Amino acid sequence: MTISTAPVQAAGDLATFSDKVKAFLVIAKRKAQNGLTVAEFGELLVALLQLAVAAADVLPHTGEERKAFVLEAVAVLFDTCADYCVPTLAYPLWLVVRPAVRSLVLAIASGAVEALLPVVRST
Repeated sequence: MTISTAPVQAAGDLATFSDKVKAFLVIAKRKAQNGLTVAEFGELLVALLQLAVAAADVLPHTGEERKAFVLEAVAVLFDTCADYCVPTLAYPLWLVVRPAVRSLVLAIASGAVEALLPVVRST
């Protein structure tokens, strides 16, 4: 079982975009509390992107608004779980580089939204 299985299952049966994202984030945070590797955080990020893009695609908003919703979900995931990837010894350095890493993750997610949209629509 991968780290993203439980969050995806928790969000699967819910109807609204916000409910799906909230359920995913609650379970992801619980899974992350014992520590995360960068690979596990990446797995959570990709799973959230897939879930959020699919849920946002049916919203009655413009494409830019939908993308903003997805990126806000990614920002909340980062704010909630990224600190669990950092060893205690490196935490002071993390505080310095965290804003730049957050911006990088959001930039990557922004590009990934465009790439995931055709994949989500084909399933």
